[in-house]
Amino acid sequence: MPRLILLGTGMARSSRHAPAGLLVEYGHAHVGLDGGPGSEPPEFSQAWLVRDEHGPYQPLLGRIARECGMPAPVLAPFRHGTLRVEPLPVPHPGGAMHGYRISARHRVCVWAPEFSEPPGWARGADLMFAGGPADGPELEATARAVHRLGVARLVLVRPPPAGRGEPPPFSEWGVEGAVYRM
Repeated sequence: MPRLILLGTGMARSSRHAPAGLLVEYGHAHVGLDGGPGSEPPEFSQAWLVRDEHGPYQPLLGRIARECGMPAPVLAPFRHGTLRVEPLPVPHPGGAMHGYRISARHRVCVWAPEFSEPPGWARGADLMFAGGPADGPELEATARAVHRLGVARLVLVRPPPAGRGEPPPFSEWGVEGAVYRM
């Protein structure tokens, strides 16, 4: 069963938290998803997959990869044994954006830290890492929409808003450095 390590929970320009990133470990395979300065995948990763190859941070991520001797960050699928990491489109007001469907045997995880509404292809996932609105009713609506898709566990890939301890129903706050299992 893959180990999923949350490398960061911040938004792109956060001064307090590293950008949202995930490391997928399965056997000898190590795949980084998104991230950035302070949350880049380790140097020994076989792939660094991103949701948007044309995003504003792509040149910086490319430089980090070159300096560390890692593969260049790309929007692409990855396969290793029974591990499958597939990019799929997500609804996003800014245009083309993707998430990743991670599967190994009969387990499924979704990485979609940025979307305008939860993607239908997340239906029935064992685990979903998702972003969402800053707070309030919209964040709760996102958690409820993911729950209606039958996702078993929702981890919010964003820091809790100031003054809010409890996550919305059907969800939990992601913790940088925490290890999750599908």
